[in-house]
Amino acid sequence: LMYAAILAGGSGTRLWPRSRQQQPKQFADITGIGQTLIQSTAERLQGLVNDDQLYVVVGRKFAHLATAQLSQLALNQILIEPSGRNTGPAIALACAHLYQRDPQAVIAFLPADHIIPNTAAFQAALLKASEAAEQGYLVTLGVTPTFAHTGYGYIKRSENLAFASSSVLPIYHVERFLEKPDLATAQMFLADGNYFWNGGIFVSRVDQMLAEVERQLPAVHSALQQIMASVGQPDEQEQFEAAWAEMPNISIDYGIMEGAQQVAMVPLDAGWSDVGSWDALADVLPLDPHQNCIAKGETLTIESRGNIIYSERLIALIGVNDLAIGSVTAVPVEV
Repeated sequence: LMYAAILAGGSGTRLWPRSRQQQPKQFADITGIGQTLIQSTAERLQGLVNDDQLYVVVGRKFAHLATAQLSQLALNQILIEPSGRNTGPAIALACAHLYQRDPQAVIAFLPADHIIPNTAAFQAALLKASEAAEQGYLVTLGVTPTFAHTGYGYIKRSENLAFASSSVLPIYHVERFLEKPDLATAQMFLADGNYFWNGGIFVSRVDQMLAEVERQLPAVHSALQQIMASVGQPDEQEQFEAAWAEMPNISIDYGIMEGAQQVAMVPLDAGWSDVGSWDALADVLPLDPHQNCIAKGETLTIESRGNIIYSERLIALIGVNDLAIGSVTAVPVEV
């Protein structure tokens, strides 16, 4: 068994109108299965991570949604950020809390808003990543690319690590991380076979991650020390907010992974998608005989192809192609 931290800090800028500022996509049922994306993320970990070993890092604005949708978690497992500071400080905060409990624990860091249909393959990749993490590596899951995508960062792998036990899944040394490429470069990456999409999923030992935070992000480390020293004090919240205000805004990729000394990668081939746009649903959900993707709702299609439908009422399509069509109930705004 391992620990996990779900990173739920998205602000609802993609998949409008289903995802909005009052309810970002991680707290919405995007796939029409009656389960939000963050609930699916937690369920995907069952059997690998116990409920009491799961944390969520979330902004204050959406803490009530995380608490309601993951009611199996205790309140001290919901780590609330006073303001968004990107994935670097979020991951460091989770590590600082877990360090008090188990300094050498292996923990996986997972975005809350991804779709991964093949749970068995996903868990196998996490278990293999934990094997490298036990050896002191910071590990990322590299998504096996299916086409020359220009919207993702890439990971270039090199040799297979010698200590990896024999199994279907290898563990590779990471040669470097690469920014989002242009089309020609993405096509070259795909043809090469040694490049993988960066899905933003990381696994490490808590003490190793914090050692890299101290080495590479001293401002984050200093703020963390202030935060943890204030735990249990009468002015704990005030000290937390003051220290958090000094946190730099930096991703784990830029802040830690690109400069880390021991980085490994396990390939992930599980139907992964970050659902960055409506058309991404057609890659992960079943299509009807006319290539329409009906994510949710009752739909009647006549001479219509290649559409994506997400609706809470009946939708009829006649002679239309390649549209994204939706109808959603308004999300109540808190006053």
